[in-house]
Amino acid sequence: MPSAPPIHEEGLRHQLSAGQMAMVAVGGSIGTGLLLGSGAAMEIAGPAAILSFLAAAFINWTVAMALGELACAHPAAGSFGVYGDIYLNPFAGFIARAGYWVGLALAIGAEMVAAATYMSTWFPSVRPVLWIILFGALLLFMNLRSVGSYGRIEFWLSMIKLATIIAFIVAGAGLLLGGRVPPQYGSQGGFFPKGLWSPLIAMTFAIYSFGGVEMVAVTSGESRSAKETPRAVWLTFLTLTFVYVGAIVVLLGVMPWNHAGVTESPFVTTFRTVKIPHASGVMNFVVLTAALSGANATLYVASRMLFSLARTGWAPARLGRLNHEGSPQFAVLISSFGILFAVALVLWAPENAFRYLVGAAFTGMILSWLVSLAAHIGFRHRRSAPELAALPLRSPLGQWGSILGLVMVTAALIQTWLYPLVNLWSGLACLGVLVVAYLLASSRRS
Repeated sequence: MPSAPPIHEEGLRHQLSAGQMAMVAVGGSIGTGLLLGSGAAMEIAGPAAILSFLAAAFINWTVAMALGELACAHPAAGSFGVYGDIYLNPFAGFIARAGYWVGLALAIGAEMVAAATYMSTWFPSVRPVLWIILFGALLLFMNLRSVGSYGRIEFWLSMIKLATIIAFIVAGAGLLLGGRVPPQYGSQGGFFPKGLWSPLIAMTFAIYSFGGVEMVAVTSGESRSAKETPRAVWLTFLTLTFVYVGAIVVLLGVMPWNHAGVTESPFVTTFRTVKIPHASGVMNFVVLTAALSGANATLYVASRMLFSLARTGWAPARLGRLNHEGSPQFAVLISSFGILFAVALVLWAPENAFRYLVGAAFTGMILSWLVSLAAHIGFRHRRSAPELAALPLRSPLGQWGSILGLVMVTAALIQTWLYPLVNLWSGLACLGVLVVAYLLASSRRS
């Protein structure tokens, strides 16, 4: 078994409980991916988008179990970057951290664009860029506080949207089963109105929606104890699976799929469709809270990735410094560049802002999944049976689950690059920048 290299994360405060760890992951996941991106998936595949989310749930399971084992063995804010260093090679460790950091920073921009979209429902005359600037300042304030204070804020922000979406699923199921709303699955062209292959095309948004389970591994570096990680992993996976699959089934059952898009949340559209008084306004407030919670969790994790890069010599040392609250303040500030990117897109490409951000952010997220799954395969090869048995969390899928997950994630990434074409260029551009950054950083370290 290889010995773990120094992680160099001294100074971080170990204050997060299992519930807070799970809510950071849930908060980072349940944002634009479900609340706005689900509309894009429905637009692409119609009712067959349900299959996209079921396949994404299985892929998410393989990733969650692999990360759960690795996080129990190596709790660290650098998470999959540390796993890549130990079980693969330095390039894998770098690209997992740096690619994920870039993806997260851009995802913050996607959340800001979504929040501005929701605010336009109430204030159509206010320019979206003003909301992005206002919400961006609020995010920085919350993330520069202590991790314990941050964890409490994110827990309750996430609970608002989680409780509301669960209530939505229960209410929607009641409408469908009670006969008040006739199921829409076979209307408007049948279950496959866009063809049999359309669920594969919609996989981009389904997998992006599930992005967030990997954040549990990042929070393990600031967890209160090793016992918190297994509970956090299972809680996150089960919560996300119930929320995503349940929500998409209800959405497509209540609302005709061709009413979906990305100009407003399909949850708001659904409440308007079934004519529940004032419910669409309440739901718009909830999805706004969800977008802000998602951005808040994403900025936290992005700053920890950059902090880890700095502490291991891949980024300037200044980015690894902590303030008196134990927050990596410079890493937080630099990681917020996605807010500026969102401002630029809203000003010069407002119609395609959300899709451009998702395309680029997806590539960064998928790189972390690929490295994690590959590292878990190496982890299983190098660990003895007694060592595996001693872990507080063991994957029921073993290394074969990670092999299957690796194949499926790779296939999803290739398919994503082929449609739409913008994802290919944004993905290749992301990879190209990361390779150049690795070569430059390697020469500086040597």
